[in-house]
Amino acid sequence: MRKKIIRFIDYFYPYFKRFLPLQTFRYAVCGGSNMLLDISLFFISYNFILKKQVLHLGFLALQPYTAALMMAFCVSFPSGFLLSKYIVFNNSELRGRVQLFRYLLIVAVNLILNYIILKTLVEMAHLYPTVARVITTCIVVTFSYLSQKHFTFRTAGKALAGEEVFLK
Repeated sequence: MRKKIIRFIDYFYPYFKRFLPLQTFRYAVCGGSNMLLDISLFFISYNFILKKQVLHLGFLALQPYTAALMMAFCVSFPSGFLLSKYIVFNNSELRGRVQLFRYLLIVAVNLILNYIILKTLVEMAHLYPTVARVITTCIVVTFSYLSQKHFTFRTAGKALAGEEVFLK
């Protein structure tokens, strides 16, 4: 399955070769696909599952856009990790559990950024939540790519000083 996905993505790469390195192109395709999945799940959760109503959990009440963000996250987190690990950054020599932990850290930061920006755009800028979600996602993408490339799925040639001892 992995090879088929890579072959499919790489089939379109010649059209973008002048503009993007292969890894960046794969990240754009995989990340873009995962982002579309996430935004679609957010839209469905917000409009059809939650019906734009506050989610009361007994001890906590979540705004519908916050609950929809969390619901979409439950699907997009594992799919994003698997695409990043096996399709985009498959040259990383770090152990899978280290990658997963680092991915979780970066995604946690991304989730906090998403929450703050989404809340600001919805409550202060009065944007429709799905539009605000798209804008928020676009803002966070650059940080995410650089973090995943240079931290989560770093290759041995890009190890931080002193980390070589840790990896052995």
